[in-house]
Amino acid sequence: MTMTAIDMHSHYYGGLVDDLLLRPDRPNVSRNGDGRLVLNAMTASTVMMEGYTDLSARLAYMDAKLIATQLLTFPGALGVDVMPAAQVGKAILRYNDHLAAICNASKGRFAGLAGLPLADMAWAAREMGRIRHELHLPGAILPGNYFLSLDAVRELTPVFEAANARGALLMIHPGLMPGETPPAPYADTSVYRASVLNLQASLSHMGMTVLSGALAETYPNITFQLVNLGGTLPFVLERLEAVALSRPPHTAFPKETLRGMVYDCASLGSRALELAVRVFGADRIMLGTDYPIFTPDQVRDTVDAADLTDRDRALILHGTARAVLERLTG
Repeated sequence: MTMTAIDMHSHYYGGLVDDLLLRPDRPNVSRNGDGRLVLNAMTASTVMMEGYTDLSARLAYMDAKLIATQLLTFPGALGVDVMPAAQVGKAILRYNDHLAAICNASKGRFAGLAGLPLADMAWAAREMGRIRHELHLPGAILPGNYFLSLDAVRELTPVFEAANARGALLMIHPGLMPGETPPAPYADTSVYRASVLNLQASLSHMGMTVLSGALAETYPNITFQLVNLGGTLPFVLERLEAVALSRPPHTAFPKETLRGMVYDCASLGSRALELAVRVFGADRIMLGTDYPIFTPDQVRDTVDAADLTDRDRALILHGTARAVLERLTG
């Protein structure tokens, strides 16, 4: 098989670990009794496997899965990018410099989405400009909680304007806004309720904000990427249409606007992918692995197992992503 796949959802922690080791509080990195690095996110701790920071391990995984190019992203879900800018701003910029050096030297194996010091929106907007003009990275990752309401997303206007000026890819990924605290765990089966049911529902809210705020139309040079196939949006589309026609002003739900975004299929299966193709079209969907968070064997196999045409499969594996990246880096 030819190595043609493009992975548009992965996370890279190298370039940030040294700064996180200096932080006394979460989010930070510590060492366990065996000397292993432990990533302490806002709500959980994870021993860091080699794929978190080791590019040779990452490339070996990519080669095994026939992935030609992988999009490395700043680990936005950690919450570093929404800490006080005086504490983390310089660390984020150092990460972005490191990421750009990796991508520019990779001969096409890596592209990258940078982080922004979002607690200082003016600084974040300046860094957005630097990401595109000086670092030549395609864009940045944004915490999804900004997209849970129209009022909140308007706070990102300076970043949107800077991104639109040159064109950019902005990934909408679950994450807190500045000043927010992580939600309390659910009383039972919290890992499923928080990391699956609540997360996927929240992604559909984020997509609704992009649609109702006409963000794609207002900022035509920005490509908005909503992760995990847009959450529950494909499943509830028919109910959205029914509610739109049965409640004032009785106008059709503008489902065509769903195609104003692109989506990755990270951490979901073949049945979800088949439904998303029917709703969005394969030309709006991209492969995503969420490497190194999820079991690697779940990802490209999903595209191979789905009941899709050869054309749709090719679009998801590489066609849609190539069109996005070439528009920004070509």
